[in-house]
Amino acid sequence: MSKTIKTVSNLIDFSTPCVMGVLNLTKDSFFDGGKYISNIQIEKRIKKIYLEGAKIIDIGACSSKPGSLPIKEKEEIDKLLKAIKIIKETAPNLIISVDTFRAKVARECIKNGAHIINDISAGELDSKMFETIIELNVPYIMMHMKGNPFDMQKNPQYLNIIKEIIIFFEKKISVLNAKGFNKIIVDPGIGFGKTLQNNYQILNNIEKFKVFGYPVLIGASRKSMIYNLLNVSANEALNGTSIINTIALLKQTNILRVHDIKEAVECIKLTNMTLKSNK
Repeated sequence: MSKTIKTVSNLIDFSTPCVMGVLNLTKDSFFDGGKYISNIQIEKRIKKIYLEGAKIIDIGACSSKPGSLPIKEKEEIDKLLKAIKIIKETAPNLIISVDTFRAKVARECIKNGAHIINDISAGELDSKMFETIIELNVPYIMMHMKGNPFDMQKNPQYLNIIKEIIIFFEKKISVLNAKGFNKIIVDPGIGFGKTLQNNYQILNNIEKFKVFGYPVLIGASRKSMIYNLLNVSANEALNGTSIINTIALLKQTNILRVHDIKEAVECIKLTNMTLKSNK
């Protein structure tokens, strides 16, 4: 696996797993919707993400929780550009990832200082996304999702989920590679068109997604695969999240996308020490 990926102005090192801190600018996110609307709230969250040890901040303005509908493109752009400006002023060393499936939004955000595009649809929801990413030549997180956010959890079915996700990535990666693009990060999409059982099948087989030679991102933070199984709320799912993150790290995950940065950083430190003790 390539241990680094170059952005326009940064080199991201994946020789050690890293934390991606989530900044949701939406009002209806499943966990922290509506908490980061004002400039003061956004700045406070950015400082927390940076000071607790995240290398990457992932900002999203269009909710992708099950049953959600997208906001208007201009509203998404306006919210994201405001956040990018505050990040640049507050924590300029943070690498900025933008969570969007829209090519125009991606272009505007990269033009204004973002570094990575995180696309939940891997180009499925905007036919111009791949050509845009190739032109911009920035790292691209492609996620597997069955359907779209509105209908993805309406009885998702697979014959062999791991095989189907791998085939999905093979097709997408081959299109990008054929155009000379290889700044790719893969995300099997826990919680996106998956049953609870599917999510644990993914968790138990994360290392198989390393077959492409690209970093793997896992985003299970406070999701229903944790709180439904434990019969708790998302607010009570931090301990479960840390356990899932630790398993993911043992399965060779490179990026943990999380709401709770300090705890994820601790998971990485403890897991790394455990793995190094055998060398």
